[in-house]
Amino acid sequence: MKKLILLGGGGHCKSCIDVIEQEGKYKIIGILDAKELIGQKILGYEIIGTDADIGRLVKEGHSFLITIGQIKTSGIRKKLFSLLNEYSTQIATIISPRAYVSKHADVGRGTIIMHDALVNAAVTIGENCIINSKALVEHDAIIENFCHISTSAVVNGGAVIKEGSFFGSNAVSKEYVETSSDDFIKAGTVFKGNS
Repeated sequence: MKKLILLGGGGHCKSCIDVIEQEGKYKIIGILDAKELIGQKILGYEIIGTDADIGRLVKEGHSFLITIGQIKTSGIRKKLFSLLNEYSTQIATIISPRAYVSKHADVGRGTIIMHDALVNAAVTIGENCIINSKALVEHDAIIENFCHISTSAVVNGGAVIKEGSFFGSNAVSKEYVETSSDDFIKAGTVFKGNS
């Protein structure tokens, strides 16, 4: 079983841990977070270091996953992803066994697809995305890099969610609409496109 290091020990990390355990492809070795939190545990997994330890851990052959959430901005997740790429790390892609991902969909590295999400045919999901619990991404939709499709959101057919965007819980897009980059679509919104 591959060994995995998680970056970020907050609330989203807890949800990620549950999905990783259910998928069963990786053994979590530890979590990286703030220096003052080293030694604390998240669901039984210890915070073993900070971002400064990435270089050492890469040499030990571990894979990595960014487990910091994304609401207001994708900035921290982008920064960490760039850092991991500088070290040429192995970046995990995690798909819950309780999710459905069409064999005709494409999922980028560093993305996590959480419990009961549904990703339909001809969907493209970029790198370092969060497709959260019960989200629906319909046929031909494009989710660009560093996006968070939140809980129970619906991205309808052919819609494009541009890089860095947050698409809130229970938000629904019309078909074939497009967000702006780094857009923030509030929870419960019916998104009809930017005019």
